[in-house]
Amino acid sequence: MKTIVLLSALLLTGYDARDTFWQQFKTAVSNKDVDAIATLSRFPIGMSYGIPTVKSKVDLRKRYRKVFNEQSDAAACFSKAKPETDPDNAKHFTVACPDAAGNEVVIYHFNETKSGWKFTGMDNLNE
Repeated sequence: MKTIVLLSALLLTGYDARDTFWQQFKTAVSNKDVDAIATLSRFPIGMSYGIPTVKSKVDLRKRYRKVFNEQSDAAACFSKAKPETDPDNAKHFTVACPDAAGNEVVIYHFNETKSGWKFTGMDNLNE
C-alpha cells in the first residue's frame, strides 16, 4: 500500500527521471562539481568537430573550462534554459546556450542510457 501511495504521489507531482537528472546536472555545473558531472556523464563525451572527445573524469577536470565556460557560461545558461526534446528521439534532449553576443551557439547533448540520463556531448556551432 505504501508503494502505491508513493508512486501515486510521484506521478501527481510530475516526477520525471529526465527532470530529476536535469536538476542534478545543472546543480553540479553551477557548483563546478566535476565528480558529480562525471557521474552524470557517459564517456567519451563527444565534442565539436575537430576537438578531441573528453575521455574520462580526469580529462573532464582538465578541460572543464573548455566544456562549460569558454564559449558560454553554462551555469548561468542552465539556470534559465529548458531542455528541448528531440522530436525524432524521446531518449535525447539538448540545451542551447548563448555566446557573449546572445547567439545560441553551444549545444549540450543528453541521452537516456541503460543506467539513466547522461551528458553525452557538446557542439559549438562556431567551430
